Amino acid sequence: MRISELSRSSGVPVATIKYYLREGLLPKGEATAATQARYDATHLRRLRLIRALVEVGEVPLAAIHRVLKAVDDPDLEPHEMLGVAHYAISGSDPAARERTEPGYAEVRARADALLRDLGWRVEPGAPDRDELAAVLLRLRDLGLPMPPGVLAYLAGVAQDLATHEVRWIDDDAPREILVEQAVARTVLFERALLALNRLALEDASARHFGTARAHGSPRDGTASGSEGGATGNDDGSAAERADGSSGNADGSATGGRRR
Repeated sequence: MRISELSRSSGVPVATIKYYLREGLLPKGEATAATQARYDATHLRRLRLIRALVEVGEVPLAAIHRVLKAVDDPDLEPHEMLGVAHYAISGSDPAARERTEPGYAEVRARADALLRDLGWRVEPGAPDRDELAAVLLRLRDLGLPMPPGVLAYLAGVAQDLATHEVRWIDDDAPREILVEQAVARTVLFERALLALNRLALEDASARHFGTARAHGSPRDGTASGSEGGATGNDDGSAAERADGSSGNADGSATGGRRR
């Protein structure tokens, strides 16, 4: 397919595709002329993965570049590829500032003890060890220390989810597809879990504190599904472009990374 067809099939603008090609995020197509090339299903799958990571996962392009570099490295085994990908998504040093703060060593030791008690095989330098410690430190600073039982419960839920995610990986798939699927599930399932948790909190709050507005928005009081609501303009057009952040020619995402 030509680049225009690739754009239509993926929902990614031509300008963004060209940017991804220049930056090495997308492999070059088969040259058919000095300024033309043909692309195939491999390019389409890669574009859809990038779009999902950028638009839904809010993963920075620099991190996506590291993920794709691992996917394309033939010398890495699947577990190594997943490790590189997960660490890239987590960030290289998500809690550097907290490491020097009073109390950090204590909460880090608590996080390490939890992982040890659970028997999880996690590398000592895993970025999310620091991420967990940073969260525990901030909760304690706010006077909201997480009870040990709650932390252990959350760890159990996370373990169940991770077990299911790994089972859904197609071991017989080609290595690049295997890792692409695993990375996509990791990022997108995380976002789905976050969305479900917020929805559950809204429901629990309504039940605990009283009846919520019937069919109304807690934020602006508008009726659900009404015309001219928060998700549309007066002329009925979408408030945001359908291609989201991928519509920027430089490939940048609209909005920041959650970490």
